[in-house]
Amino acid sequence: MTVMTEQKTISLSRGELTLRYQTSADYQLDELLGFAERINPKRAFLFVSKVLGRHIPVSPDKIRQAFTQLATLIPDDLPEPIVVIGMAETAVGLSAGVHQVLQARYPQAILLNSTRHAQAAALFATFSEDHSHASVHLIYQSDDSALQANVENAKTLIMVDDEASTGNTCQNVVNALRQAGLSKLEQVHLATLVDWSLGKKLDKKLDKTDSNIFNRIDFFRHHLLAGDWTWTDRVNAPAVTMPNVSTTEAGSQPLLPTGNWGRQPTRDSTSGLDFLLQGLHHTLSQRQLTLTSFAHQKILVLGSNEFVWLPLLLAERLAQHQADVKFSALTRSPIAIHTDSAVTSVIKFFDHYGLGMTNFVYNVTPDAWDWVLLCVETPQDSVDEIWQRFDNVMVISPRPKI
Repeated sequence: MTVMTEQKTISLSRGELTLRYQTSADYQLDELLGFAERINPKRAFLFVSKVLGRHIPVSPDKIRQAFTQLATLIPDDLPEPIVVIGMAETAVGLSAGVHQVLQARYPQAILLNSTRHAQAAALFATFSEDHSHASVHLIYQSDDSALQANVENAKTLIMVDDEASTGNTCQNVVNALRQAGLSKLEQVHLATLVDWSLGKKLDKKLDKTDSNIFNRIDFFRHHLLAGDWTWTDRVNAPAVTMPNVSTTEAGSQPLLPTGNWGRQPTRDSTSGLDFLLQGLHHTLSQRQLTLTSFAHQKILVLGSNEFVWLPLLLAERLAQHQADVKFSALTRSPIAIHTDSAVTSVIKFFDHYGLGMTNFVYNVTPDAWDWVLLCVETPQDSVDEIWQRFDNVMVISPRPKI
């Protein structure tokens, strides 16, 4: 396969981002990414994925294709037990998708996502994502002692994220997990849609010193596109004030039954889909509609914050009913709006977890869709009243099967 190195410069109000990157026949830069500005003094720029379904509505099959292609890059014959870990909030759906594909080769692989929502389970580890708008991540252990033992005896860790910028987060995760008890790790695989950390120190075999957290651990990268970046601050760039979105509190709203899609170790990330489907049927019946009502309609399914994997599976189900379906998600990530960037519109509202925190949805105009299905893991009445202004918005909450 021919690989070419290219360069691109993106001009933003606070500076210039210069990229050097390698392209292949599978994905070009413009197919994978757009660019926007963070409202974050720590880092001014944001890589906006065009295949993840987070800030830009994307068809479920395009999302699934990217997940599958990333998973197929991970090699066979990895030492087991294997733990696949995803980064909240952006990559929790990506990690579940990669994990699901990997289970065709590694049926016993375990999925474990970080979270920023405090849980009732026992805390296993914490780590920081230094440049993030919400830096603290929580990792929880399993209530099942045998499954937890498999986690702690893991020989392979597959860290999944939408992008890597410096490699620091990967080091922080591995360090936290080793301190928590993962002392048998032999391999770490960093699987990202885009890896901008090439050229950073993790790009080469690290010296094997006792002080190095990768001592006796082999490190590998897998990605759809790779390169590196440099950022140049603009003189007299405007100052920004970031809203407070860094809490890891649980919130006042209850979390409804959604199975376990990775906030604790699991081998089956789809167990809660029936609860969400039941919630959909309940809401449809209230409007005297059925799934057949969606045929040939433009449907936007919105996940919410970390609750994106089951809503994505729901979107795939709806696409089977001849609906024109796209998927995106609510987020706590503050992004500047510019007409010439990848983020051109925003709706702001209070979060549905009861944290009193501002949330956002980008590049979504509800009136442009026949139906918008807003999927939340909290009660229907927990969502901001702004969503009640749109007659075509259905709030879908999980419901136990009767």
